[in-house]
Amino acid sequence: MDDTIRIAVVGHTNAGKTSLLRTLTRRVHFGEVSERPGTTRHVESIELKVAGRTAVRFFDTPGLEDAVSLREHLAAFADAPTPPDRIRHFLQGPEAQGVFEQEAKVLRTLLEVDAAFLVIDAREPVLPKFRDEIELLNSCARPVLPVLNFVRGDASREPAWKALLSAYGLHAVVRFDAVAPFVGAERELYQDLATLLRERREPLRGVVEALAAEARERRQAAAARIAELLVDAAALRRNASAEAFADAARRAALVAELRETVSARTRRCADDLLALYGFRQGEADEAPLAPMEGRWSLDFFSPEVLKDAGLRLGKGAAVGAAVGMVADLALAGLSLGAGVALGGAIGGAVSQGWGPLGRKLANRWRDVQELTVEDRVLYVLAAWQLTLVGALERRGHAATGRIAAWDGADAPAPAPAPAPARECPEIGEIVRAARPARGHPEWEDGLRTRWGASPQRQALVESVAGTVRAAMGATGFAADPQAE
Repeated sequence: MDDTIRIAVVGHTNAGKTSLLRTLTRRVHFGEVSERPGTTRHVESIELKVAGRTAVRFFDTPGLEDAVSLREHLAAFADAPTPPDRIRHFLQGPEAQGVFEQEAKVLRTLLEVDAAFLVIDAREPVLPKFRDEIELLNSCARPVLPVLNFVRGDASREPAWKALLSAYGLHAVVRFDAVAPFVGAERELYQDLATLLRERREPLRGVVEALAAEARERRQAAAARIAELLVDAAALRRNASAEAFADAARRAALVAELRETVSARTRRCADDLLALYGFRQGEADEAPLAPMEGRWSLDFFSPEVLKDAGLRLGKGAAVGAAVGMVADLALAGLSLGAGVALGGAIGGAVSQGWGPLGRKLANRWRDVQELTVEDRVLYVLAAWQLTLVGALERRGHAATGRIAAWDGADAPAPAPAPAPARECPEIGEIVRAARPARGHPEWEDGLRTRWGASPQRQALVESVAGTVRAAMGATGFAADPQAE
């Protein structure tokens, strides 16, 4: 037996039926959303799957256009024993394929489903035609759950609509904005539906639990993707000769190239986050970058570099000698003879695979400068990606406006989102967690080298992802994205 729950989505023209389904199924390309009346002309179905199985099948129906005249026409079938019989008689007549074709499609679908969502544009005035529409739908003897759409703002007439619905016995009403859904509205929708379909309570509870699990998984995946970006950006390194570094124009070109590399990878991350949450690529403005001057430093005493040297060289005298050489270089305390001896030692160090320490020693000996990404740029990258995720968790799939770039003070439009972009210690913790990647330029662009990525890099990504998740909890995100 097919135990799929069948829901008809009905309502007046342009009430937001297709918009609601886009948000409930996270299918931004479903149907057509337009300001033109009567955009949906045929019944279209879309499925909500749970664990690979269709749990709910929605039917998007055309808008009701002339309920007043149809109610008068149904008076001709007054001898039918019940209201549903009256509807069935009408559907067998020629008018169902003619003047009332749109209404017939809606009513025929309603007779074949378990329940209906009655989508209402709460900005509309409560006119007599809407009473006729409610009476028509009730004639099909199916549970109807009203969904008040577009309830944000001063234009909403929510109290008047609730009064009308109560007069027809429709007391369970869900507030749902398909452009910027209220947190928890999706859960309430299915919970209220379970009160109308008591025999389907357990399957609907399973839907609610599955949606909550998917939301948590999306957030974990988002944190991991942000961590990938930050480790990638921290590992970025470009070498420049002392001559190039001394030339302002050449130095600026190197910084510009690094900036473009960071921007491209940030755009890639944003597009991945949009896809993860079911939105189109390019819907978010480009992430703002702090003015970049480049970070010119050898990081002689970077904990990651010294730790890596210790792992490669072993303990005792070898480590002491290596640290001593770094100290001498940093202080420029070398005699000519010591410098010559050190040159040979550096060559031997590199050939023995001293890793970052050997490379830094060699670069210092050759008078090579290293360009990396500043911490403040990493801070802005982390802040923007967190802000973007906050906006996506509160954005409906019917939204057509772009997610505006964070301006340093306000969260992205159109939906209020957590504002981690402001100065906060949690983002500083994220940046500090990513710093060990500075000692590993071979980790650059880890998405392209994932199959060959080192376990050490993956461990750092997981550690940074944990810090990102902690920051989400501390900067306004719900502890459970489906349970706030």
